[in-house]
Amino acid sequence: QVQVLESGGGLVQAGGSLRLSCTASGLTFDDYHMAWFRQAPGKGREGVSCISWSGGSTYYADSVKGRFTISRDNAKKTLYLQMNSLKPEDAAMYYCAASQLVCSWYQPQYKYWGQGTQVTVSS
Repeated sequence: QVQVLESGGGLVQAGGSLRLSCTASGLTFDDYHMAWFRQAPGKGREGVSCISWSGGSTYYADSVKGRFTISRDNAKKTLYLQMNSLKPEDAAMYYCAASQLVCSWYQPQYKYWGQGTQVTVSS
């Protein structure tokens, strides 16, 4: 049984930092490209960042480039998202997702999803 579990969310002041983690079990972690998506209240879910199975390629939404860093530790089956210089508009539920295809923002290609971790940014 595959389980994907996010952690690390919380309340932070604007300009602050958070590090999200996502652990996966029941799958061969390094067979999957891993991505972070987020959904703010009243908005659709959007892609934030993606990392290839090897970690050799990373992709970012324009809104987070230069502030967020995605990484992975395949030995620990863990995905990370370091978020710096947080803005109120970064507040959302953040989801981790796994795909064996390619890194993209096309959500139906992601086979496994976590339940999300909430990030709140106060101004």
